[in-house]
Amino acid sequence: MLLLTLRWILTLVIAYLAGKLISKLRMPAILGWLLAGMLLGPNAAGLMSQKLIGTGWYQILITWMQCAFGLMLGTELIWKKLKNYGKSLIITTLSQSLGTFAIVSLVFAVLFLATDIPVYLAFVFGGIALATAPAPAMSIVREFHTKGPVTETLIPMAIMDDVVGIAVFFTVNSFVARAVSGGSVPLYMIPVMIFLPILIGVLTGIPAGYLLRKKLAKWKRILILLSGITATMLIGYFLNTKVFTGISLNYMLMGVSFSAVFANMVPETQLMILVEDFNPILGISLLAAIVDLGAPLDYHLILGAGLYTFLYIFARACGKYFGARAGAKITGMPSTVQKYLGFTLLPHSGVSLIFTGIVCSVLAGPEPELSKLVKGTIAAAAVINELIAVILAKKGFELAGEIKKN
Repeated sequence: MLLLTLRWILTLVIAYLAGKLISKLRMPAILGWLLAGMLLGPNAAGLMSQKLIGTGWYQILITWMQCAFGLMLGTELIWKKLKNYGKSLIITTLSQSLGTFAIVSLVFAVLFLATDIPVYLAFVFGGIALATAPAPAMSIVREFHTKGPVTETLIPMAIMDDVVGIAVFFTVNSFVARAVSGGSVPLYMIPVMIFLPILIGVLTGIPAGYLLRKKLAKWKRILILLSGITATMLIGYFLNTKVFTGISLNYMLMGVSFSAVFANMVPETQLMILVEDFNPILGISLLAAIVDLGAPLDYHLILGAGLYTFLYIFARACGKYFGARAGAKITGMPSTVQKYLGFTLLPHSGVSLIFTGIVCSVLAGPEPELSKLVKGTIAAAAVINELIAVILAKKGFELAGEIKKN
């Protein structure tokens, strides 16, 4: 166990240095973290082995870090700011999410009708495609201190996008399971998966907010935050492993809810100090989460990528970009949001791999060939899309004028 821990720490150090090197080339550090995770993971050098990834303590620690990462988003969800967007934010979120689902599903439905593959599989691809992985774009926000309409729209949208993604994907998954006569998540469980993580965060966020409103020493503020994150994670972990064993509650959503609650209870100046105090822990959590995201990716899949993979990447990119553009234009959002928000929504791999694992477990028994088709397509797309998406996300912020030049 000690050796596995040391190898993981070494992986994180190498990833950190790779990020620094990539930054010298005026690229986001996250690209270096992703590449390091992929090249040092179980499918390449193996410094970060499958044995490590599968251990209980590692899974719990990564879960804690996912919860901690939620603070980066939640502390920005201040009600006074959000109500200025209101209707525009909801419409744009729905247009880019459901637009992506519609475009990807339509492209694959036409293709599968022509190749005699069950059309319901097209909706599986659409359901996987609509979700966005917020960590890559948020890491760019943090690294380059982006500021402006695109950043302000993206932060709350990243949360709402997750909620829409969960609702659509698990609805599709339930119907697919019925089509292949397998078990699945009952439809009535979908609201539970959306609202239970939020409720957990609220329950832990309220007492944390009352405590953090007081003027406390730095170590006490940090202790309250760490205790709150740990309590939030443990409640979620218990429910995931002991109560709702057939589903997976979103830990990042718990962290977002926890931090959004106390962020709206604490005075603005104190909140700024609190965020600054927590920054080093957030940085380590983000690094570890991104390396964990890259570790399962297999670079060999780039060579084996076929028509389905490239169609999936292209159709999803069109859905995200034009869906976001249409929603922002209809609601009269700033021109930079209309033109460049779509670029920041392209990162995808963490969410896509989780959704793929769920739907493949449904298909594996009755339709093993379809399970292989989905897994192969999405796994290859995850590798290729993520490397391109990080670059395009940074370019989107750049073109919007939200990355200040040195």
